[in-house]
Amino acid sequence: MSIGKVVTTENNEINQDGAFVRQTNRFDTPFGNEPGLLPVESGRYRLIWAAICPWAHRQMIAIKLLGLEDVISVGKVSPIRTPHGWEFSLDPNGVDPVLGIRYLPEIYAKTDPEYSGRATVPTVVDVKTGKVVNNDYFRLTNYWETVFKPFHKAGAPDLYPEHLRTEIDELNDVIFHEVNNGVYKAGFARTQKAYEDAYHLVFNQLDKLEQRLSQSRYLFGDKITDSDIRLYVTLARFDVAYYSAFNTNRNRIIDYPNLWGYARDLYQIPAFGDTTDFDAIKKGYFLGNNAHNPYDILPLGPDTSNWKTPHNRDKQFSSVN
Repeated sequence: MSIGKVVTTENNEINQDGAFVRQTNRFDTPFGNEPGLLPVESGRYRLIWAAICPWAHRQMIAIKLLGLEDVISVGKVSPIRTPHGWEFSLDPNGVDPVLGIRYLPEIYAKTDPEYSGRATVPTVVDVKTGKVVNNDYFRLTNYWETVFKPFHKAGAPDLYPEHLRTEIDELNDVIFHEVNNGVYKAGFARTQKAYEDAYHLVFNQLDKLEQRLSQSRYLFGDKITDSDIRLYVTLARFDVAYYSAFNTNRNRIIDYPNLWGYARDLYQIPAFGDTTDFDAIKKGYFLGNNAHNPYDILPLGPDTSNWKTPHNRDKQFSSVN
């Protein structure tokens, strides 16, 4: 089955040194209220996500924290990516009820017949035109946090406070390159050197974050910010998938006292925990066309019930709250 020129594997994202270089985002027009920007409207957009994907997961966390569930329509693909791309097999008849498609690449090909990258999640579709308008996973949460503020629920947290934006942006850049995408650089490496470089990059940064989180409950004090969402999605996937599937096996997150307590602290907030599907995460990384697992063996462990155990970080940092 061919869907336009859209590709469905990361094979074209490996450079001559055997290192993984993630594709850039093709649809990156910002949301805003100025000419040339994507209009900020309730009910106009449909967000497509997969429970496996950290970039997509953080959209759902932000949307739930901010109360945008009735503003942004949500569609969900199977966590197991097929040879034809992300599939709407979770829906009746295997078709998204709003977009009327079976595979996500279909709407990319409709939007731009010359598009030759991967069809990625998260994807934002304008339901008025039936076309992809944004797949800029790096900035997408910032739009929900800022220009969509008129639609936030009462009492919604300020995840991107103006006085911290420069610091948040700087930390987000580090988290992305050295943690979020760092594990993929290790997992998709095609040479020993590329793998080892990524391995050390990940754990050097996790060591720094472990120290940082010994000083404050969250990354910027006692309030959750956009940076916490970005770090959390990798921590949630680390022990159940990355540790073994991506060979990032120096330490588990459970071996870091502060990172582990911090991760459980966030998980026990409904917007984080209710959107974290450990079973889907394992299936997504260990099964399917991109898992390098020819016999489709799904690991039984680890036990994830410990994510509900007391973290005590509220008490630990009560003096600064």
